Amino acid sequence: MTTLNWIIVSGVSMSSIALVGSLTLLLRQSTLEKVLEPLVAIAAGSLLGGAFFHMIPAALKANLSIVTIGILIVCGFTAFLLLEQYLHWHHNHQLPIKRKEPLTYLILIGDGLHNFLGGMVIAGAFIIDIRLGIVCWLAAAAHEVPQELGDFAVLIHGGWSKGSALLFNFLSGLTFLFGGVITYIFSFQFGVSWLIPFAAGNFIYIGASDLIPQMSKNKDTNLKSKAVNGVAFISGIYLLVLVMP
Repeated sequence: MTTLNWIIVSGVSMSSIALVGSLTLLLRQSTLEKVLEPLVAIAAGSLLGGAFFHMIPAALKANLSIVTIGILIVCGFTAFLLLEQYLHWHHNHQLPIKRKEPLTYLILIGDGLHNFLGGMVIAGAFIIDIRLGIVCWLAAAAHEVPQELGDFAVLIHGGWSKGSALLFNFLSGLTFLFGGVITYIFSFQFGVSWLIPFAAGNFIYIGASDLIPQMSKNKDTNLKSKAVNGVAFISGIYLLVLVMP
């Protein structure tokens, strides 16, 4: 497949992950809570593994200076911090008790911007190296599954119908595709190698500042569950190590 085809397929596939939110209607809340914690742990490990073992080495191979890479990593980290702070966007990895409907719109807007940025950085990875793009997409997809489960639950609790929640979650996911296609078009005029360390900063922020704290947020988690989460986290990292070039 051509690079553009990879970007389009990855964008549509990422948007389709929004449909996993419907599982919240089929499983009991206690079951979902047990499933979500290990999924979050795997996602955290995958994102950190992708950043440190794939993106940063790829940035070095792209002849970016160490100082430039460091600056771009910090910029990527800060961009998602500001997105969270000023749009009140956050990943929802716990099932809500009750949410007010206005917050659901903020979640969709924030999620749409997050997916747009994600589409840009994953497209940049595909443009530089198809294999790097696949690895980065897999790490991002691992994080999207628990996020979409939580987002869908928030929309339902916020008063949305099942059909509307699935539709708008899917539409917010399509911004991933738009970001990817726009990046591909502009790549003919501008270099995109800077997107790789920028994406590493994104991944580090989501993994370390968002997902890892979620792993210890539940005070009722017993020792066995903590051990499972720890193994899941290490497994996420190890999976990314296994696919190193």
